[in-house]
Amino acid sequence: MKIQIAKTDEDILKCWEVLLALRPHLVQNEFVATIQEMIEEGYVLAFIEKEGKAVAAIGYRYLQYLYIGKHFYIDDLSTLESERGNGYGGLLLDYVEHEAVKHGFAAVALDSGYTRNDAHRLYLNKGYLLAAHHFVKKLQQIFNF
Repeated sequence: MKIQIAKTDEDILKCWEVLLALRPHLVQNEFVATIQEMIEEGYVLAFIEKEGKAVAAIGYRYLQYLYIGKHFYIDDLSTLESERGNGYGGLLLDYVEHEAVKHGFAAVALDSGYTRNDAHRLYLNKGYLLAAHHFVKKLQQIFNF
């Protein structure tokens, strides 16, 4: 299975349906511009394509914090519902881990919503630890939590 990096508007648009499944508040006519802006800020969008369509995607970026050092932070990981159970999420996690090791980073980190039990099972099976609670103060009503 080939993992590709989205660089063109066409590649980014292929990932629309996959990321919409995870982030239903997204607006389609703003999606490509938003992702392009995020890419300029260091975001990487990788995806697995099947028959010309992205079936799974992961978005991540480099960060450095005092508590964990240099690491990749995974913003987004999603697989189309019809394609779940095929191992795509695990492949994408392995890809980011490989990239982190290649860069000499100390860790890979992510946050996950409390109710995403299938995702939690995947993360735990991949060796991720429950390390913290993440707190957010909503300033606008665009999020689904």
